[in-house]
Amino acid sequence: MSDSPFDATIRVAVVEDAEPFPEAEKSKMIKLWLDCDGESFQSAAQLGYHHDVTDLVGTQVLCATNLGSVRIAGFKSEALTVGVPGEDGNPVLVTPEKPVPAGGTLY
Repeated sequence: MSDSPFDATIRVAVVEDAEPFPEAEKSKMIKLWLDCDGESFQSAAQLGYHHDVTDLVGTQVLCATNLGSVRIAGFKSEALTVGVPGEDGNPVLVTPEKPVPAGGTLY
């Protein structure tokens, strides 16, 4: 059992829109608008090292949607988009290998 007040649930979301986020303190940040089977979330993710913002729309991603929200340079980030370090140490998105239903949970 977790000591955290939040129990992370990782869900599948579809990137509905994406744009560069140059106002953010960290470099290569991207604003994402996500759809989890009808539930909408915003996410700020440091994906610009390995992902082109124009290629992200329509991509299925994994995200934690119940961790609360934070403001990053005035943008409300409500979901943590899941990535792992690439060979250069910068985030690479974790995505389903095949299309799956949006909103599904990782198990």
